[in-house]
Amino acid sequence: MIARIWHGRTKIEDYETYTEFLKERAIPDYKSTAGFIKLIFLRTVKDGAGHFTLITFWENLDVIKNFAGDDFEKAKYYPEDNDFLLEFEETVTHYEVFAE
Repeated sequence: MIARIWHGRTKIEDYETYTEFLKERAIPDYKSTAGFIKLIFLRTVKDGAGHFTLITFWENLDVIKNFAGDDFEKAKYYPEDNDFLLEFEETVTHYEVFAE
């Protein structure tokens, strides 16, 4: 199993709205992708900004390409992210999961 970790940051005034966007648009997209196993959605406020971390779990690297495309280490963004995110991190991190 592979864990894929993405991080995003918003203005504090967008914290709740972006949370709802992730729950309504992004998370269903993850869940509808073949090879998706589960996810953990983390959020916190730090230094006056909202921070979001999505840890998604996948069967293997090949199925991550079903979600992210062939350049699977590149972060995937939605058009709506332009309205919320303060920056666009170019890549995500992948880890092999050895224990739960």
